[in-house]
Amino acid sequence: MAASPGVSTLCENSNEVFLDVAKLLLTYADNILRYPNEEKYRSIRIGNPTFSTKLLPIKGAVECLFEMGFEEAETHLVFPKSASVEQLKLVRESIAAERDQRLHGGPLVQPPQTATATATATATATASASAQESPATSSQPATPAPPPASSLEHSMSFFVTLQSNFQHVMLYENPELQQKARLHIPHQDLSSAAEHKLQQAKEADPESKLGKDDFLVLELLRWFKQDFFSWVNSLPCSRCGGKTQNAGSVSPTTDDLRWGAQRVENHYCQTCKLSTRFPRYNNPEKLLETRRGRCGEWANCFTLCCRALGLDARYIWDSTDHVWTEVYSVSQRRWLHCDSCENACDKPLLYEVGWGKKLAYVLAFSKDQVVDVTWRYSCKHPDVLTRRTTVQEAWLLRTINRLNAARQQSLSPDRKKELTERLLVELVEFISPKKPKAGELGGRNSGSLAWRRARGETGGADAGTSPQVAGYVFIPTEKEKSERLLHVRYSASKDQYCRVSNCCEAVQGWDQCVWSKDSVFRKVENDWHMVYIARTEGSSSGRISWKFDFAPAGMKMKAVSVMAQSQTFQSGTVCWRLRSGQKTTEFPGDGRMQPFPSLSGSSEFVIEAELGSGDGESSWQHSQLFRQSLKETEESSFEILVDLEDA
Repeated sequence: MAASPGVSTLCENSNEVFLDVAKLLLTYADNILRYPNEEKYRSIRIGNPTFSTKLLPIKGAVECLFEMGFEEAETHLVFPKSASVEQLKLVRESIAAERDQRLHGGPLVQPPQTATATATATATATASASAQESPATSSQPATPAPPPASSLEHSMSFFVTLQSNFQHVMLYENPELQQKARLHIPHQDLSSAAEHKLQQAKEADPESKLGKDDFLVLELLRWFKQDFFSWVNSLPCSRCGGKTQNAGSVSPTTDDLRWGAQRVENHYCQTCKLSTRFPRYNNPEKLLETRRGRCGEWANCFTLCCRALGLDARYIWDSTDHVWTEVYSVSQRRWLHCDSCENACDKPLLYEVGWGKKLAYVLAFSKDQVVDVTWRYSCKHPDVLTRRTTVQEAWLLRTINRLNAARQQSLSPDRKKELTERLLVELVEFISPKKPKAGELGGRNSGSLAWRRARGETGGADAGTSPQVAGYVFIPTEKEKSERLLHVRYSASKDQYCRVSNCCEAVQGWDQCVWSKDSVFRKVENDWHMVYIARTEGSSSGRISWKFDFAPAGMKMKAVSVMAQSQTFQSGTVCWRLRSGQKTTEFPGDGRMQPFPSLSGSSEFVIEAELGSGDGESSWQHSQLFRQSLKETEESSFEILVDLEDA
């Protein structure tokens, strides 16, 4: 019997570790097989000490559970009633066979992947030796090792994923569905805001090549995140409105299946003893009504909205379980990464560097083509290559080319030429890995802390792993040098920095001008129409800082004033500090301009805010920076004014 990839990986552990984990995995499987109607055996709590200490850290263990048919919920792994019991048995028997082999002695079963690698190496070595003995045979290729027995199954599974996504994106091209989406989108408001920001950008930099659609994408992302869609950890109880817990899956109804909800979560209220159903809809038309979900629903609906506004958009599938959107920028002649869950644009290294994802396959699907875009999302290409073992690279390339050829048969020669030119530009981009930007360094913000931790996507926000990463530095421009003034404002409601002293240059995104950040994120309260920066849920403290350095411009400070706004609730605390050299000065975040005469003559400083304390489960909300109404678009939450002189 050929082992599955998960079992093959599990076999790479030591004998002792393998036998311990195999015992647990077989117990999970046997309980389901013996008691198929007992819900308690179909659910594994992620926080359970046995799971978190004896399974989660072991290579291949969780993969085996997924191959059995378990699926990820917020705080549990669940075996849905729709899962294949036959698949569970196959994986169980594979683990049991390896366990019996190890317990009863004899040669261990070599994992198929390892066996293949060994056979390939042997064939290569044989060919090399033959070439040395007889030059006449040197041009003959070595006989390739036979593929593992499971490779066909893997290829078919991967092909189904490709074909399914490629077909799904055609839904976005339905004119009636696009019209329905446009009825929900405040297109005129978004277009006006985009036009205004384009003018600001042109005034700040007349050479800028940005176009209106670039700013329209930013406005659409902001609206979708703040005003339209909502994230679901668990639904409130439909009777009392209280908290529920994910208690596995229930059977989908005919109407659920009509809208693509093959899986329906059971969100159970312990108080009312009532189940609230959460169908995981896959049809973007239905999502325009429900306006809620997790990353799958977000990317699905957002990509439709992009197409409804005439933006050239494609749906991005990541094999490590995330999805998002890309939008083509005509003015920049490149594809822009857009994650509606995070309100993030053009931050492709966010997942690998910020969230800590171990990427393998990232594929883009549009109405015209499939493109393997993995390399845009990684700055560690050699590491990614070691993980691309599900299918052969040559097979993947041939399959994508065949799918594209079939889809593009009816396209005009001009459109085919345009697609080819775009692809060539992409391939050139992929050759040279980029370095991460400041905005790509933080962990994930969307989803509950338990969910993000279980997925390993907290990045620096997780306990004990919070690196202070150097980011943006404010350095005087030529204009600021000549004016001898550096003046910066930040508006929380706009989520925008305005460099007043540099022709009102605007920078979108609270973390784009940050020197360092640790366990903080931007929170939007759509119910109360408020926004602020808080520390991430579950963290005991959070820090954020901004750095100013005038030495590279040959300048020093003549006078410095800082205004910062912060609020605390219950026992929450916020401590503001200004550091320059060996001097550290604390100041209040009371919204008033605070002068710092002692800094006169210095050439650099750092402003730092530390958030801490608070009470109960909502302690992370009890210390806030820049709290502001979303309607207060003209007010600043943070302001720095520096008069300069020659050093």
